[in-house]
Amino acid sequence: MSRLILFNKPFGVLSQFTDKGTEGSPRATLSDFIREKDVYPAGRLDRDSEGLLLLTDDGKLQAKLSNPKFKEPKTYLVQVEGTPDDAALNALAQGIVLKDGMTKPAEARRIEEPLWLWPRTPPIRVRKAIPDTWIELTLREGRNRQVRRMTAHVGHPTLRLIRVRIGSYTLEGIAQGEWTMRNV
Repeated sequence: MSRLILFNKPFGVLSQFTDKGTEGSPRATLSDFIREKDVYPAGRLDRDSEGLLLLTDDGKLQAKLSNPKFKEPKTYLVQVEGTPDDAALNALAQGIVLKDGMTKPAEARRIEEPLWLWPRTPPIRVRKAIPDTWIELTLREGRNRQVRRMTAHVGHPTLRLIRVRIGSYTLEGIAQGEWTMRNV
């Protein structure tokens, strides 16, 4: 039986168990939250992103969850600067040409700020003259900083990024900084 950990990664935490960075003070890592041995992340979330991170002790499951060829959809809640119009959302959905090539089609829609959402520490920067909007974006690939690059490309830089779903696994019921384990 394999172990699968569903972790709600806070902002500022590295998606690895050790910090090999060169910064003066150590940065928060998975080892500050998860004491289980021999589990490894199935994919990554940037330090400045939050939400669902899966860890497992099963190499085949890790590959299935993180390898784009298996096309596990990943859903993100994205707070962006400004208010994306239908043309911007359609561009995100149809695919964007980035420096590393065309992105695959995605699902993109405007949403209201979720009522269950925890406050971010530190808070996002707020500009009184520029509104912000939440969108839900589902991808079937996972390039480096892809969501941020896509929203910036359509003129709406990402202010906050939270992954809420990977395939059939969701963040539902898992508080920030907490995790739950399933045997699969």
